[in-house]
Amino acid sequence: MPGRYNVLFLCTGNSARSIMAEAILNGKGKPFFTAYSAGSHPSGIMRPEALRQIELARFPTEGLRSKSWEEFAKPGAPKMNFVFTVCDHAAQETCPVWPGQPMTAHWGIPDPALAKGTAEQIERAFRDAYMILERRISLFLSLPLSSLDKLAIQKEINRIGAN
Repeated sequence: MPGRYNVLFLCTGNSARSIMAEAILNGKGKPFFTAYSAGSHPSGIMRPEALRQIELARFPTEGLRSKSWEEFAKPGAPKMNFVFTVCDHAAQETCPVWPGQPMTAHWGIPDPALAKGTAEQIERAFRDAYMILERRISLFLSLPLSSLDKLAIQKEINRIGAN
């Protein structure tokens, strides 16, 4: 595997979970990782609760935006090394063909945007999703990618998504 990696996080709406994952990996993974996010049916907005979690972690929010996964299947798009789906709907959809055949895994997380209840309960749903993403990304960053073969890496990224 190369020493620098591009990672794409996918969700349906690209408004919360995939945006948070992009910010976390870009904040924790520099200079070896560059993260992106996209949606199969992007909402065009970012949930303010997701942006709040990113800001609380002191990661930058500038440059984040809701966008289509088609941007990353076009000629000239960054070549991805890894593609992770973070919602169950995107995992079941037919994805574009990614140039370079990246390694893929499903890291499904309950959608905090569907949370109902008080403002505190909704904030807790976003915080919980953020914490799960942060834990999984930290585990991913701890993998010795340069010394593992593709089969071992695939096994590990699948294991991370199952926890």
